[in-house]
Amino acid sequence: MIVTTLNLKEKYKSYTDINGKIKRDIDNGFLFPLVRGIYETESSVDGFLLASYIYGPSYLSFEYALSYHNLIPERVVVYTSATFNKRKSKVYQNHFGLYTYRDVPNAAFPYSVKAYEEDGYAYFIASPEKALCDLLYNRKPVTSIKELKRLLFEDLWVNKDMFEQLNFDEILFLSDKYISNNMKHLRKYIESEYMK
Repeated sequence: MIVTTLNLKEKYKSYTDINGKIKRDIDNGFLFPLVRGIYETESSVDGFLLASYIYGPSYLSFEYALSYHNLIPERVVVYTSATFNKRKSKVYQNHFGLYTYRDVPNAAFPYSVKAYEEDGYAYFIASPEKALCDLLYNRKPVTSIKELKRLLFEDLWVNKDMFEQLNFDEILFLSDKYISNNMKHLRKYIESEYMK
């Protein structure tokens, strides 16, 4: 369960040294700090459930979401999330894992994200189409469709069969929300190969 310093101060108001009590709970493995002022009480919670509580507003995207949706083969051990208007990437390491946060354009942020609830935790994750767009937006620009295909299928190891099952209308809708050469080339590639 997520608790804040405020919750704990209320819970421990009968203690003379509340901060000392919180520190002892951390030392004894009853509390696990996520970021300043936010703690988790269960040591075995799946790390992805905590990503949006650590820094937000955010949703799981990029490599983590592509792996989650089986679009890339390797299991991603970093919880990668998208934010907006933060202007710089953030990285947090805690008991539950490594969390990274990168900006996407404001215009793209609200689309194609689903909210789920598991064991009392809310979490947000990009659709496979959105995760792919977010990742391409954050990658070095390519200059041709040929380079884009190399980036997708060789560098990022995107599964071509899974790629061909994506909702291309959704990608074309999303592509307008990013000002990015990679997105322009993705749009051209989809229109020339799959939308004839």
